[in-house]
Amino acid sequence: MARYIGPKSRVARKFGDPIYGPDKYLDRKNFPPGQHGMNKKRKKTSEYGLQLREKQKAKYTYGILERQFHNTFEKASRSKGVTGVVLLQMLEARLDNVVFRFGIAPTRAAARQLVSHRHITVNGEVVNLPSFQLKPGDIIGVREKSKSLETIVDSLTTRKYSKLSWLEWDDAQMAGKFMNMPERTDIPEDIKEQLIVELYSK
Repeated sequence: MARYIGPKSRVARKFGDPIYGPDKYLDRKNFPPGQHGMNKKRKKTSEYGLQLREKQKAKYTYGILERQFHNTFEKASRSKGVTGVVLLQMLEARLDNVVFRFGIAPTRAAARQLVSHRHITVNGEVVNLPSFQLKPGDIIGVREKSKSLETIVDSLTTRKYSKLSWLEWDDAQMAGKFMNMPERTDIPEDIKEQLIVELYSK
């Protein structure tokens, strides 16, 4: 499946948010890219524009293309609970996202590659689908043959792991547990999910 492989700092500047992690270019040029980026008299963004911008921000953040994002939204809208919150919970429960959250990979793109290349297990079984939806109680680990892989070792050694209430990591086993679906207040991403719901509801 195609993925965005263009300049990431440009995308971060577009949204004014370091969605791909710390960004020195965003720190230095905290305004939209392009020749009119610094123009203070830019036309006010419409309601539709704000909603579209928020959807694009979520897609870039989690590394998902339009069709898969739309399908995830449809599943969220059919589920019990607040649609916007359920949508973010489903995105957070993706295997590639949890591998990233544990610090097994430095970015979501790198996490997706590890999963696709069969380096990650769920409950002891190799799973190579980045979009695999985890359930509470699932154990996510590094495949035995892959535990000495330089990229994984480096990532776990240098990671800035911020403990999240719905995840539990065991360094000795190189495995972690998906405890439960996160509450909205526990999800660190700065995404206004209600705008996405309003966009798809039109």
